[in-house]
Amino acid sequence: MNQRGLINLLISFFILASSLQSSGIITANQQVIPDEAIRLRILANSNSNEDQTVKRSIRDEVNESINEWVADLTSIEESRHVIKSRLAEIEAIVSKQLEMIGSRESFSVTFGEVAFPTKLYGDFVYPAGDYEAVLITIGEGLGDNWWCVLFPPLCFLDFSNGDAVQAESDVVEEPSEEVEVEFFLVKIIDTIVEWIKGIFS
Repeated sequence: MNQRGLINLLISFFILASSLQSSGIITANQQVIPDEAIRLRILANSNSNEDQTVKRSIRDEVNESINEWVADLTSIEESRHVIKSRLAEIEAIVSKQLEMIGSRESFSVTFGEVAFPTKLYGDFVYPAGDYEAVLITIGEGLGDNWWCVLFPPLCFLDFSNGDAVQAESDVVEEPSEEVEVEFFLVKIIDTIVEWIKGIFS
């Protein structure tokens, strides 16, 4: 291939790449949660079926109550104030649920900066970091966790099966995992670079 042909090939390639990028075919698969957000994270005592059932029961009740409290709020300052002022009520909800289930597990409810691992949730990647959140720890807190965003309200739950509607799989409840996002465009570029090297070698 002569030099002119090579230049035309490279131009065509970058036009194609730009078209894919602008059309949205190439995406980072990352849904950005607003910087001003408040999360809810619940840590189960263990991964036993019994402890996971306890976690889901507490999750449903706490999430339903908090969503009612913040439903009409429009600012994170208001939401923060409401949630802080009702931590005792959240503790009462957790205590009541444990009593109804017949569990004697200890628990704690805190509000502040909470460490979150990287999570792959359906088609979205959520980066690790410290985020403002309500943290409910049941017993030893060594089991799989569940989390969602309380404000703005993104905790869309299907209470019939306990899964998040936003995702087809229950990946959020699994332990932290390494998330790798690889674009096919990178592979194409590498292939072309190696091909060009071969021409001029």
